[in-house]
Amino acid sequence: MQKILIPLLDNDVAPRFDLTTDVLIISLVWVKGELVDREDKVVVFDHASPEDLCRLVITENVGTVICGGIEDEFYDFLTWKEVEVIDDVVGAASRAVMAFLANELQSGAVLYRCQD
Repeated sequence: MQKILIPLLDNDVAPRFDLTTDVLIISLVWVKGELVDREDKVVVFDHASPEDLCRLVITENVGTVICGGIEDEFYDFLTWKEVEVIDDVVGAASRAVMAFLANELQSGAVLYRCQD
């Protein structure tokens, strides 16, 4: 099972890891390279706490964090714990997930579409 965590602001990737109170955790089950099951859940904190968020990442066995801005202290801690951090992502959380699943998501990605 693969788990992804995305700090949220409404339906977007939160601009700051340390100020979010809502996070999306996506659990993916792969069989022979094919996605066979996906479960999404939202966790809501009563106050913003980057320490609590890091603790959640570790206790939930999250493998990848997709976020906006993140302080070096928390980035370093998560990568030390062997969590992949894709940071400086801007846009809708759903687009971030689609780009991640297509193996196209990179740090610094801007995922908003211009309207005609």
